[in-house]
Amino acid sequence: LLLISCFRTAVNAPVDAFGQSPAHLAACAGEAFFLLWQLQTGANLNQQDCLGEAPIHKAAKVGSLECLALLVAGDAKIDLCNNSGQTAADLALDYGFLECARFLRTIQHTQTMKLRRQSGYSLSDKHGWLREDPTAQKQESETSRSISRKRRRSDGG
Repeated sequence: LLLISCFRTAVNAPVDAFGQSPAHLAACAGEAFFLLWQLQTGANLNQQDCLGEAPIHKAAKVGSLECLALLVAGDAKIDLCNNSGQTAADLALDYGFLECARFLRTIQHTQTMKLRRQSGYSLSDKHGWLREDPTAQKQESETSRSISRKRRRSDGG
């Protein structure tokens, strides 16, 4: 057990001066098989190097859809920004990997919609002000009508 614990720490140890882990290097090279092995040994998917880039950023920059799929399946943070404020989808687009950018944006959109449904907010409600709960909507509607009636009475109408 101690050996496994030590190995999991070592799998995330930076191997170069830029603070890149073996998972960074695998993603940067588009080596899906090696990346999978890293993930199975406990690599931190969201570990950032000196540029603030995680393995998902590296895979996006080289257009490795296989590596991106592995990272997303392993619950890598898709909205993680590098030091320049760019997500992996931004980098994929900047480097001309439209299929990778589309894949990441689709996953991001799906996750956002799932979170909104789980939190009970209306999908059409961008700011989260309205609840999906019909009782709450009915109460809001009745309150709004009551205020409108009071305004009309005070205006002499």
